[in-house]
Amino acid sequence: MSETGEAVVPELSDEERRAFVADATAWLDDHADRRASDDTTAGPTASGEGREIALMASAGDIDAEREQIALAKAWRARVFDAGFGWMGGPVEYGGAGRHPDLDHLYRSIEAQYDVPDQRAWNVTWEMVAPAVSAHGSHELKQRFLRPFYRGELLCSQLLSEPEAGSDLAGLRTRAVRDGDEWVVNGQKVWSSYAHLADIGQLMTRTDPEVPKHQGLSMFLLPLESAGVERRPLRQMNGNAEFNEIFLTDVRVPHRNMVGDPGGGWRAVLTTLMSERRAVGSGSGATIDPVDVIAGLAQHLDRTGEPVVRQRLAALHTDRRLLEWLGMRLAEDVAAGNELGPQGSIMKLLANGRNIRLGELAGHLLGEAMVADTGAWNTFAWSDFLCSAPGLRIAGGTDEIQHNILGERVLGLPREPGRS
Repeated sequence: MSETGEAVVPELSDEERRAFVADATAWLDDHADRRASDDTTAGPTASGEGREIALMASAGDIDAEREQIALAKAWRARVFDAGFGWMGGPVEYGGAGRHPDLDHLYRSIEAQYDVPDQRAWNVTWEMVAPAVSAHGSHELKQRFLRPFYRGELLCSQLLSEPEAGSDLAGLRTRAVRDGDEWVVNGQKVWSSYAHLADIGQLMTRTDPEVPKHQGLSMFLLPLESAGVERRPLRQMNGNAEFNEIFLTDVRVPHRNMVGDPGGGWRAVLTTLMSERRAVGSGSGATIDPVDVIAGLAQHLDRTGEPVVRQRLAALHTDRRLLEWLGMRLAEDVAAGNELGPQGSIMKLLANGRNIRLGELAGHLLGEAMVADTGAWNTFAWSDFLCSAPGLRIAGGTDEIQHNILGERVLGLPREPGRS
């Protein structure tokens, strides 16, 4: 234990790190193809093709999306069964019981290989699972955590509502108990991948007579349940991974509640802190945008320009800071410590990085950024910029993050008018 009473995770030894890298690399060499260097930093291949920037997975073609999800599920099952799926997790719930840094290390190694895109699982692994781990019953953890990390169950968040976004505690979706079930009525919105998901992390009001933060409860809702209607929302980037959800007399078992009745606010705080960390780290992405912008600068023969070099150095600094912060928070999670405002720092840093990425892309490309000529890594940056505002909202707006850091870290007075 530390002097503050928090659990401490021993540092990962160099010997264990080297042995793990050798094992993971050998397994990946046997089961996946390495990416060519020109997929990231060296620009397009001789045929004019190469990996392009993508902030969110493309969406809109439901059949193609389902195929991508099926490929990702199959790949994740192979990874999990080989012992690389959830190394920092408790053995009793399906984890490997090893050092939490190994999960981050494996993802960094896997990013060098051509494997199915797994970003749709960010909600499952980085947001829903931590809430279940911290607040769920022993039975709930046994039922859900292993299928989550093995890729068997894809999750979506059913948190925000048309009149309860930043003020999540003001939600109106009601759940009324009926024996061993709860009957739910209400509406949710901005639910990523809900049109493809198996499980919804549902926040409801179960007691309207107590202060708003005390009357909330969280459930894991099978999205094939009767009374659940899912409607994808088309965005300005052409994608449709967000959804609005209508719940009409939906029945969810009491045993699917995460924590106790009225204890949903603590559970959702765990989710939000984890979400901010995940948005900040870009976990689940199959390619680093900093590598892509560096490859673009090389392809255009612009790396000799002082301004370009300076901006690339700043982006590289952002990347390292996000990696180190992510590793520190992963250790806190593995030690059983509740996540604090550190996730807000990661999210703000990542959002600033996205702005800097877009500005550098515009500086390099000029008009080519907004005209789809088919040239490598040009118009794709326009899609990046149209997607980026969504991440400034997800997990709480930038303004909310500044409030959290100002009040909880710096000790500043609360914003006037906020209860």
